[in-house]
Amino acid sequence: MGLFRSLVNRRLRWGLSWRGWGLLGLAVLLAGTGLVRTIHPFLAVTKRVNTKVLVVEGWTHDFGVDGAVKEFKRGHYERILTTGGPDERAGLTSSIYDTDAYQSAELLRKAGLTSNEIQSVPAVYVGRDRTYNSALALRTWLLTNAPTVDKINVLTEDAHARRTWLLFKEALGPDMKVGIISVPNPDYDANHWWRSSDGVREVIDESIAYLYAKFFFWPQSQP
Repeated sequence: MGLFRSLVNRRLRWGLSWRGWGLLGLAVLLAGTGLVRTIHPFLAVTKRVNTKVLVVEGWTHDFGVDGAVKEFKRGHYERILTTGGPDERAGLTSSIYDTDAYQSAELLRKAGLTSNEIQSVPAVYVGRDRTYNSALALRTWLLTNAPTVDKINVLTEDAHARRTWLLFKEALGPDMKVGIISVPNPDYDANHWWRSSDGVREVIDESIAYLYAKFFFWPQSQP
């Protein structure tokens, strides 16, 4: 018996009681509920600045174009710029006609805006970080063609807005004041996004993409 006692130790271990587990479970439930209800408004942010220049991400769907026309008229803008590289189906094309920027500009013309109000700013083909590279192309165009512009609003689709805002500010630099406008996706109810497969995919995909852009994406240095 004495030999057995010399080989083992008796230790006191603290653990949660059933009430403790219950409180922990409640805290997790409340935190999860709060996250579910706040994550979409965080991603689908709208924060305008006072400017006469509206930028539209060209890849947005038809409802994005409709939202852009309404925003252009409501905000009394003077010019609308469309961004985006070659359509993914076009691949390594050199034609501006296959770019999201050009196609979006055409849709805006068909929706009633004039050619004098619209300017497409196409980007080159890249396999990744398309939003950032589209913003870089916009920066180059602005420096060459509109160097006095120091404020823009960027319009994009739904939960993509937070990431777009982050990447455009990174690409355009501290001298450009960037506002953001999110156009709601009509395919699901933003207030109850978890009830729709489209909403769940949108929020999960954009949450992961935003975390990557925020913490793991290292933009190239600006000239």
